[in-house]
Amino acid sequence: MTRSLVTGGAGFIGSNLVDALLEQGHEVVCVDNESASNEKFYWNRDAININADVTDYSLMKTAMTNVDYVFHLAAESRLQPAIENPIEAIVKNCVGTTTVLQCAREAGVKKLMYSSTSSGYGMNSYPNVETQPDDCLNPYSASKVAAEKFCKMYTDLYGLKTVVFRYFNVYGERSPVFGQYAPVIGIFLKQKNEGKSLTIVGDGSQRRDFIHVKDVAAANILAATTDIPDEYYGQVFNVGSSNSISIQKIADLISNDQVYIPKREGEMETTFANIDKVKEVLGWTPKIDVSDWIRENL
Repeated sequence: MTRSLVTGGAGFIGSNLVDALLEQGHEVVCVDNESASNEKFYWNRDAININADVTDYSLMKTAMTNVDYVFHLAAESRLQPAIENPIEAIVKNCVGTTTVLQCAREAGVKKLMYSSTSSGYGMNSYPNVETQPDDCLNPYSASKVAAEKFCKMYTDLYGLKTVVFRYFNVYGERSPVFGQYAPVIGIFLKQKNEGKSLTIVGDGSQRRDFIHVKDVAAANILAATTDIPDEYYGQVFNVGSSNSISIQKIADLISNDQVYIPKREGEMETTFANIDKVKEVLGWTPKIDVSDWIRENL
């Protein structure tokens, strides 16, 4: 039986990936330390669940026993905590990733899939394409992109096959709904369900490329199970919908009871992914449309 390890596997994206892997017949090891204060945690009882920190080399080495594929999602993924404590973000995102890479290398893992972020594109023109230069605007994006480089180095120097994904705006079941930087669709749906006004940042004209969490899980599994040319290992692949929709339109789909709050500094006006590369190399395309999903979940 194929054995897969998912770090951050009790969180939003990770738990959806764990479920998908189990459905496909994988034996799954789930590692999470429940450090994300804005999330609920979802431990699938059919997985081998380990409450641990990915910076713990000895524990991670043990967890890697007989593992075929590693999906590394564990991270400091919150923008404001990373700005307030960049050292901790760097430890989690750089040291943690390198620990996972080293343990995967020593265990003879077949492939490692690393979850990164589209915020690495910063203020580049859109749609964002993988050939654009990095433009990291904060400690979160800088530490996540630095970890991308470690993945490429482990591929080039040690021969560990790695695949790097830059996710755009992920939404869907189990999305965090706490804190001002939680994904906006989850916040809007929670506000509507509680009979509250939707809080729109700025004037709502900013546009986002929303990608459903199940499409993200599918991209990860395809990367693990698809034979791709060796030159693509260690490279970055965008995972988005290749469609950009305004926050105002998202709000209008959910409720007419809306209020506007001040614009936040340092946020991009638009996220928009070019996904030609992931389509061509992995044969992946998104299946779930954000507007349809919202209508079905009201």
